[in-house]
Amino acid sequence: MKFSELVRLLEKNGFHLLKEKGSIRYYAKPGYDKLVRVDFHGTKEVPTGTCHAILKAAGIKERS
Repeated sequence: MKFSELVRLLEKNGFHLLKEKGSIRYYAKPGYDKLVRVDFHGTKEVPTGTCHAILKAAGIKERS
């Protein structure tokens, strides 16, 4: 999965970009008290462990 696909998946699940500093983006969702941090690198592939950690932090069970 590429970083841009991961961001689309987060946005599809109700997250929106809250703040950005350099390549680090923080996503928030109404009613969800945690921020999800994504070190955005465009078209590069997300390492598998990183992808799982981001999806887990976002409370997303499976990749759609």
